[in-house]
Amino acid sequence: MEVTTLVVPGENDSDAELEKIAEFLVSVDNNIPWHISRFHPDYEFGDHKGTPLDTLKKARDIGYRAGLRHVYLGNVAEGTNTNCYQCHSPVVERRYMGLNNLLLKNGRCPQCHTEIRGVWSISGR
Repeated sequence: MEVTTLVVPGENDSDAELEKIAEFLVSVDNNIPWHISRFHPDYEFGDHKGTPLDTLKKARDIGYRAGLRHVYLGNVAEGTNTNCYQCHSPVVERRYMGLNNLLLKNGRCPQCHTEIRGVWSISGR
């Protein structure tokens, strides 16, 4: 299971709201990946501005402080890699909206050998 939160300025971007979401996820399982996605003003919700990158980074920090091991930024070009939660070395490198390089060795960090839970394969390779 993974969870995605679309962060909309003025709707659900307060520290309290983001802390509540992160704490709930940790209470279920701190290995749940949390994707924090940038809102783009389109169609019928154009009266809101796009989510600032700093807000997404703040949400990522809140998730890590709450104890989540894997927090990703979405709908932006950075913050999409998976890093080892122990040594912070990259274990999966991604380009914007796509997989670039799977660095794990048998589901473990290549640097410190910590097990990184998940299903690890690259489709079509």
